[in-house]
Amino acid sequence: MCQVDEEYNGQLEHRVTPRVSKKCVKCKENTAVLIIRAGDAFCRGCFKEYFIHKFRAMLGKNRVIFPGEKVILAVSGGPASSSMLSQVREGLSRDAPKKLRFVPGIIYIDEGGASGQSMEERERAVAQLESVFRATNYHYHIVHLEQVLSLPSSVLEAGSSATEKPQTGSSYKAAVDQFIQTKKNQHPDLSLENAQSHLSSLSMHEVENGVTSPITPEHTQALQKLFASVRTLTAKEDLLHTLRQHLILHTARTQGYTKVMMGDSCSRLAIKLLSNISLGRGASLATDTGFSDPRYGDVVIVRPMRDYSSKEIAYYNRMFDIPSVFIPGLDTKAQDKASIQHLTESFVTKLQTDFPSTVSTIYRTSEKLHTACPPQNTNTQPFAKCLLCVCALDTKLEEFSAYQATLISEQLSQRRGPGPGFTRGTAAAPGLPPASSASQGQCCSSGGGQHQGCMTGEGGCCSSAKEPETVDLKSLLCYSCRLTIKDMTAEDALPQYILSEAERRKRRSQMREEISEFLLDEEEDEAIPRVNGSLQ
Repeated sequence: MCQVDEEYNGQLEHRVTPRVSKKCVKCKENTAVLIIRAGDAFCRGCFKEYFIHKFRAMLGKNRVIFPGEKVILAVSGGPASSSMLSQVREGLSRDAPKKLRFVPGIIYIDEGGASGQSMEERERAVAQLESVFRATNYHYHIVHLEQVLSLPSSVLEAGSSATEKPQTGSSYKAAVDQFIQTKKNQHPDLSLENAQSHLSSLSMHEVENGVTSPITPEHTQALQKLFASVRTLTAKEDLLHTLRQHLILHTARTQGYTKVMMGDSCSRLAIKLLSNISLGRGASLATDTGFSDPRYGDVVIVRPMRDYSSKEIAYYNRMFDIPSVFIPGLDTKAQDKASIQHLTESFVTKLQTDFPSTVSTIYRTSEKLHTACPPQNTNTQPFAKCLLCVCALDTKLEEFSAYQATLISEQLSQRRGPGPGFTRGTAAAPGLPPASSASQGQCCSSGGGQHQGCMTGEGGCCSSAKEPETVDLKSLLCYSCRLTIKDMTAEDALPQYILSEAERRKRRSQMREEISEFLLDEEEDEAIPRVNGSLQ
């Protein structure tokens, strides 16, 4: 039993604080200049080698990016994306021991219109980033968030992955050998190192063509109206992330890029995992936090910085003068409880201070996740994905589920009481729609009447002035995107390409229901024997 009067001052062990003056754990010769984790002290040279090797090992282990592919780097100006850009430059340099073999490009999404920045502040941030992009000599694209209002509806369709190569060791090695041989044949006077550097070099005229046209004040006002219609900061951040992904995807498709590199670090993915669970995106955690995200089909998102912590990135950028630009966003100077994302970030960051293994534990958990939904075939089920995030719909569940119980509770809470003209005989049976809604879609003359409402044009079913039906977006969205749209005061403020695609999907779905009895199932279609490509 512990006694109150006992003293433990002399028996407690003091924690040994690691000193920077110790030797490097790798070379055992130079004096360490930084400590990443407890006991991991590195000198300057060994830390740079360790940092570069981790980036190359992540790409080499997964073997998703094949030689000669066009890869676009999503750079926001922050420490992680700026460090990713420096690693790509290091891997494509002439003196690199294990060179990268893809064609890089850069994209920056200007989100100042959503966060309320003035045009002077936005132009100043773009000018700073342009100076960084020009130094790389890569083709870059500066896209304003206002351009999301003029996107085509095809951006929401998953492209065909016919260009995807099998990710096996033999095929990857064969692709590398073929790439090297092709470069030697095209440039016989260049060595392998010079040919590799020639791959990523572009003229300054091509680089200057990457700047997009300026925006108009009308587009900025329309974008501000869109975000003003969203009531909570949580929904605003989720909507901003969705629109940003659509812009990156559209730019990658129009410019011929097949891969998109995101600068999500280990700390950022740990925060994203917990916040996505709170937002109801548990079904898509594997694609949201994994190394590769193939949800779009023809364009694959990769995250090569997912093994780096924010501490390692900050040390590397400080020691080797990696430039970064701070750009305020929606959650800048916001309180911890302003949004679910910001609250999760504050929780994980504070917990990481006292328990240094917090981020790594959450991150290792995300590596073991796999999606429960099977991959959808765009030919057979074109509308089996969410309209906004393009993830597999998680709302097609069995009848007795927690999600269905939530929907029933919501419908009962929104049902109004009987009006003043209510009589007991006109009450609808439980579980059946009202009589007015049940009679919709039927001609008023079907009961033998004179269909006076149709003849007088009072809004009857036969009237030519009948108003178009509003598209119900909820049936086309996953659970998390439904919560985002639910926080909007006006759904018509959404970009036109989203509304048109929703209307098109609704029409196709109704058409499919009408001809469903004439369609063959996949199993029946495969069972029918064919001779020379024709039915017997």
